[in-house]
Amino acid sequence: MVKPAVRRKQVQHLVSGKLLSERRACGLVGISRSVVQYNSRRRCDATLRLRLKELAERYPRYGYLMLHAFLKQEGLVQNAKRTYRLYTEEGLQVRTKKRRKLPNVPRQPMVLPSRQTERWSLDFVSDQLATGRRFRTLNIVDDYTRECVGQLVDTSISGQRLAAFLDALGNQHGLPREIVLDNGPELTSKAMFLWSQRTGVKLNFIQPGKPVQNAFCESFNGTFRDNCLNQHWFMSLKEARSVINEWRKHYNEERPHSSLGYQPPATFAKLQARRFQSPAAPSANLPVAEKAVA
Repeated sequence: MVKPAVRRKQVQHLVSGKLLSERRACGLVGISRSVVQYNSRRRCDATLRLRLKELAERYPRYGYLMLHAFLKQEGLVQNAKRTYRLYTEEGLQVRTKKRRKLPNVPRQPMVLPSRQTERWSLDFVSDQLATGRRFRTLNIVDDYTRECVGQLVDTSISGQRLAAFLDALGNQHGLPREIVLDNGPELTSKAMFLWSQRTGVKLNFIQPGKPVQNAFCESFNGTFRDNCLNQHWFMSLKEARSVINEWRKHYNEERPHSSLGYQPPATFAKLQARRFQSPAAPSANLPVAEKAVA
């Protein structure tokens, strides 16, 4: 199939050589005269190209939709197709792994929480320093806001250490009703059992060999490894903690999340907190029980 740009050149050749008039040349080639006479009024994309390349260099694992969300926040672009055109022209495509085909079996819908701090998910991710020493990162995610509530980085994390870390997060954010977790030795330890009994938080263990039941944290783990761990070569545990802490702030406060309408999780959490606030507090003259009965 001959593209319109090629047909325009053919018409221009026939007309410039005085072989045919423009009307007859367009009829012969099969193109409208308005298309031949059209002059492009495309805007200058120099500033947008420069900023797009800067963001792509800063976040090499972000696709064009994620970069478009950043550009849209800065007021540089509105149409995602324009961003995609420049993204492909600059050769900024991110190479992705081809997913293996899964068997066609009925899928059970996952029950979603209805508000913030209703359900958390946690899981461990392992990596190593430049010296070859292994370390682990505990990731805790709010399933409703997709916000990373906390991360604990160390070479070894016991059940008692995990319980103390959850208490610290509870003082800062409040504890959820339940926590989704796998069957690792730290998570099934006596310390976690006693912590659950003391706080009243339900520990919802997934079935062995089915990480999809902990999908929110598993999805976060993939993003965390792809955008943080695989992009850095840590020389020490102190450096790893510092870099991971900065990345968590970026993830919560700046990085657009596709499941939240390309809003950062912290922004989404603030909007939801305002929505769930009661319109008016109960009067101080009446007890809460009487207020509810009335």
